[in-house]
Amino acid sequence: MAANNRRMSGKKGAQVGSGGKRRRGLEGKGPTPPAEARKGHAKQRAAQAKSRRAQSRTKGPRAKGTSELVVGRNSVVEALREGVPASTLYVQQFVDSDERVREALQLAAERGGINLMEAPRPELDRMTNGLNHQGLVLQVPPYEYAHPEDLAAAAADEGVDPLIVALDGVTDPRNLGAVVRSVSAFGGHGVVVPERRAAGMTAGAWKTSAGAAARTPVARATNLTRTLEQYKKAGIVVVGLAADGEAELGDLEALGGPVAIVVGSEGKGLGRLVGETCDHLVRIPMPGGTESLNAGVAAGIVLYEAARRRR
Repeated sequence: MAANNRRMSGKKGAQVGSGGKRRRGLEGKGPTPPAEARKGHAKQRAAQAKSRRAQSRTKGPRAKGTSELVVGRNSVVEALREGVPASTLYVQQFVDSDERVREALQLAAERGGINLMEAPRPELDRMTNGLNHQGLVLQVPPYEYAHPEDLAAAAADEGVDPLIVALDGVTDPRNLGAVVRSVSAFGGHGVVVPERRAAGMTAGAWKTSAGAAARTPVARATNLTRTLEQYKKAGIVVVGLAADGEAELGDLEALGGPVAIVVGSEGKGLGRLVGETCDHLVRIPMPGGTESLNAGVAAGIVLYEAARRRR
């Protein structure tokens, strides 16, 4: 009996089955999902950015600046001529009317949507903190800034490579307006400015943009370095302008693809962290010996080169 038991133990017994797992593993995973559904794919990121943009529009307003007052007859008339957004035109009671006052009233009436308010001089003095308003004050509503992701998403909607300009340390609103104008002229998708220590979309920026600000979005970044990192993750090449850049502008092939161009201030240039975040640092050759260009001129030169390569 013991021998029989030993013979039985040497035989191969029943095996635990796989429960069908091996068979299911051989069946394949089905058809390849579309690009929008594949994790990490550029089209999926673009679709997600588009979805976030749509949600931001439905859930609430985008980041806004602060309201602004344009003071004085010449300034008010120029702002109205240039199409600067305005909500209310305040006119002093019993003001001495001249050509500028009459033109301001006519332009406000023709534009429509601008409230006309008559106010006593002491009230206008209080509103303007005693500035020489000359009986005319124009209220500019807060500017609605875009989100940095909106700019890349707009390019994806058009089926083209993003062309974005970011400003680092540019504090003159006229330079911002000039950059907005150049971005619009060369087919760019918008401008990114830091939330702090940077120029915003004031009436001065609107005037310098010569109407381009109505067509070209300006986005506000809480942290510019982090925004540039996010652009890089989305496949956008970040190019910084620097006097000591390792390459000349005309030699950089990356300008023909998805690119974010970073322009620093005329005096200090790019900040250290922003410069370290850039994929490339390029210089604009200047045979005339000028040490630096202001942000508006520099951005225009680089945007022209980028537009030329995209034809």
